[in-house]
Amino acid sequence: MRVTYRLASDNLASVAAEAAWAENMGYDAMSSNETAHDSFLPLALAATSTTRATLETRVAIAFPRSPMVTAYLARDLQDLSKGRFRLGLGTQVKGHIERRFSTSWEAPGPRLREYVQSLKAIWHSWQTGEKLEHHGKSYNFSLMTPFFDPGPSEYPAPEVFTAAVNAYNCQVAGEVSDGLMLHSLTSPEYVRKVVRPGVEKGAQKAGRDSTAIKITGGGFIITGPDRSSIRAMQADVRRRIAFYASTRSYFPVLEAHGFLETGQQLHEMSLKGEWAEMGELVSDEMLDAFSISGEYDEIADKFVERYGGLLDEVSFTLVSQERPEEAQMRKMVRRLQELG
Repeated sequence: MRVTYRLASDNLASVAAEAAWAENMGYDAMSSNETAHDSFLPLALAATSTTRATLETRVAIAFPRSPMVTAYLARDLQDLSKGRFRLGLGTQVKGHIERRFSTSWEAPGPRLREYVQSLKAIWHSWQTGEKLEHHGKSYNFSLMTPFFDPGPSEYPAPEVFTAAVNAYNCQVAGEVSDGLMLHSLTSPEYVRKVVRPGVEKGAQKAGRDSTAIKITGGGFIITGPDRSSIRAMQADVRRRIAFYASTRSYFPVLEAHGFLETGQQLHEMSLKGEWAEMGELVSDEMLDAFSISGEYDEIADKFVERYGGLLDEVSFTLVSQERPEEAQMRKMVRRLQELG
């Protein structure tokens, strides 16, 4: 099983050193998210200090960017990293698209499908010199003059992974993506009952082999040298679970476990700004559904016990009071790689 590390990316000056550390720990890949910072820029820095690991956006928010803008960014990072870049795309939710990004909102699943198709059409045009002609409901591309055409790359087009929570977007991944990136608010049961069947349905619709579509992610991973340190970190994870569970887009995951009523309560609290109190609604049962807890020497085995056979790659960024010693870190990463 390939193992991915999530870059902190809150201080660009430290990203290159952090990326080099992660590669030295044996990680197969590293990711950059898009919350309070851009997701692409840290990977440009990581590309300069690593030589082996895959570099992925996990995820870049698609709709505020034209597919053409994203195509250029991805192409440049693919060339800079010598073929190690992976583009991870997500839709975000209506409130953020309209009110944070001031961008129009439309049905996200069909639009994401067309977004990926647009990217592939643009890259194909650059690589082959064929005229760019791609027309759809949301995106239309028909102009690519030589001055704006970077020409063919010596590397293949980047892999495109899409994030999905609901069954429809899982199907979209099966239709057009190279892989599916799971949200942290997930569980083995949800992957088994919703994610994988959705990917299979999409792959069948598109005449693709579903086994070639990688699924990557996993729930929250809580670890430490002893039980007391783990208990201390569980309070933080309860708050994170509460934050995501308050968003109605994640209600299908909650409903699959019988936690829908809790999600509705959390949503109401979020509207009132009661963020500090929300973690108290996350029960032990809910914590266990969406996270895996264990000491350093057992966490890898516990993860594989829960997710073995369901995932192709794991996003293994620890929720821990402090970073383990390097020998212990390497041991955990290696154990996951061997078990998976």
